[in-house]
Amino acid sequence: MDRKPYPTDLKDKEWEILKPHLPKAKPGGRPRSINLREVLNAIFYRERTGCAWEMLPHDFPPAKTVYDYFNKWSQDGTWERINGILVRQIREAEGRDPEPSAAIIDSQSVKTVERGANVAMMLPRRSKDANATC
Repeated sequence: MDRKPYPTDLKDKEWEILKPHLPKAKPGGRPRSINLREVLNAIFYRERTGCAWEMLPHDFPPAKTVYDYFNKWSQDGTWERINGILVRQIREAEGRDPEPSAAIIDSQSVKTVERGANVAMMLPRRSKDANATC
């Protein structure tokens, strides 16, 4: 990294934890030339600051490249898989079972689902014919 670091940049230890879980380059193609650590740094910067993709600072990889990686990893389940792995590692480090044994369900969500989300949120309408007889 030849730039001044941002507060959202990955520390060396964090990078070493994430690196093995990132998808490998496609076999048979051109070798990957982009630095995935810098891609992650740009994604974390954008997520923390809330800036638009095209407003990423110029010392990160091109915004389109960063967005393409973010989008691909969102669609192929990479983010979800990495999150699951990290949660299990944290639970094990705390001496807990890697898989949770309980879940919390919001009672409002359950009530809405029981009635059907669209039905519960819509008010009944009277037909024009019913209005005319009143």
